[in-house]
Amino acid sequence: MLKIENLHANIDGKEILRGINLEVKAGEVHAIMGPNGSGKSTLASVLAGRELFTVTEGKISFNGKNLLEMSPEERAREGIFLGFQYPIEIPGVSMVNFMKTALNEKRKHQGLEPYSASEFLKIIRKKSELVEIDPKLISRSVNEGFSGGEKKKNEILQMAMLEPKLSILDETDSGLDIDALRIVANGVNKLKSTETASIVITHYQRLLDYIVPDVVHVLYQGRIVKTSGKELALELEEKGYDWIKKELEE
Repeated sequence: MLKIENLHANIDGKEILRGINLEVKAGEVHAIMGPNGSGKSTLASVLAGRELFTVTEGKISFNGKNLLEMSPEERAREGIFLGFQYPIEIPGVSMVNFMKTALNEKRKHQGLEPYSASEFLKIIRKKSELVEIDPKLISRSVNEGFSGGEKKKNEILQMAMLEPKLSILDETDSGLDIDALRIVANGVNKLKSTETASIVITHYQRLLDYIVPDVVHVLYQGRIVKTSGKELALELEEKGYDWIKKELEE
């Protein structure tokens, strides 16, 4: 599904990613862990097409297509979803109108007829129950006045509505209490299928107690320096990232 080869990227001339190689197949959950400043969020932003970063070398293919030639909007229509670490508020734009527009744009791209108002409302009610979000939040402006946990649940609702092929969750656990973390993780797990894939970016193992990864990667100083199964996350929790640094120095 996703193949990254020798990816280099910088911001304002400062190199952040220094040769990323990664392959994600349909049905898989990959966790990317690493200390602050290692390039985790940069990788997520590059995959989503944020123009803040410049790709200087390497290739990214998504379902056989050159991802680097696509605009952020095209990437979203092709089925890439980015859940932000800090979701923004959009005052004056209702959740219903925001999601209906996004969903119908995707359907248009697929050559399908747009949903009617009644069809859409039926779908968003069903998805709201799935991800355990308060229906009252849907009638408000996007994220306006939401708590941190509500914003993250709203991100998962958007993911449930859009049904992306590849979901990239950038530190979704940031600032969440245990109950909110469980609800968000359960929503992600319910949306998992053999035809979709997820990349979960996190500092901590606690999220991976709920979203169990097939593969764990350690990103350090712009490179993936270690890849293993879910037990790697437990090892990092026990030994810390200094352990990785010492291994690389030896």
